[in-house]
Amino acid sequence: MHPLLNIAIQAARSAGQKIMHHLDNIDRLNIEHKGKNDYVSEVDKEAEQAIIQTIRKYYPDHHILAEESGKNPAKNSKSDIEWIIDPLDGTTNFLHQFPQFAVSIAIKEKGKLMHGVIYDPLRDEMFSASRGSGAKLNNFRIRVSEQKTLDNALLATGFPYHDFSYLDSYMASLKSFMQSTAGIRRAGSAALDLAYVACGRVDGYWEFNLKPWDIAAGALIAKEAGALVTDFMGGENYLQSGNILVSNPKLYKEMAQTLAKTIPTELRK
Repeated sequence: MHPLLNIAIQAARSAGQKIMHHLDNIDRLNIEHKGKNDYVSEVDKEAEQAIIQTIRKYYPDHHILAEESGKNPAKNSKSDIEWIIDPLDGTTNFLHQFPQFAVSIAIKEKGKLMHGVIYDPLRDEMFSASRGSGAKLNNFRIRVSEQKTLDNALLATGFPYHDFSYLDSYMASLKSFMQSTAGIRRAGSAALDLAYVACGRVDGYWEFNLKPWDIAAGALIAKEAGALVTDFMGGENYLQSGNILVSNPKLYKEMAQTLAKTIPTELRK
């Protein structure tokens, strides 16, 4: 295992412990409202600090991009490594004790995603990957599904929840997929949706307007498990655009065609 991935796993477990410690005391948490349907709790902040402290212990010169604290550049550092952190992906789920949330940590080197971990502390499931080395779930190799057609496929997605400017286009894509698949799941954690594509629990996933920390680790894990990972135009601009399409290779063309038919070009960029 690569040393950076080892530290990422250690950091994710540390954050997971913080999250689980508070799970039975949610009614006593301090919760802030960042925007419409966008919340942050003291658990998010504690988990993020646990991750950052672990990183700084071993790599004080590395740069960090975290959901709650933003950019944390190492002073006077010329390092080309950046950690991308979502300490609690699925905060709304957590606050309702809905069992679908995770820690997500990715590592970029010279602008390329190189390592990623997604940790589900409730199920003690650690998804991990390093570029070129495949993907694992709790140290066992994982691969995407072999599903060949949309009509028998199970897809995952995320509904718009604070920016509704693209709602009509999203609903058009959802309607089309609902009519042509075995089912759609919206569980509320983009990180776990991507991890589930990687291990074959769902066959594909699409979502609009996400942040880098939502998808960086999951995109790498899914890709290393054999998935095709692109933006809605078929390129690799998903970390910048926030629009992401992920599926096993056999379903990708059908999914991409559906998005092309239902979403205007200006919203797919």
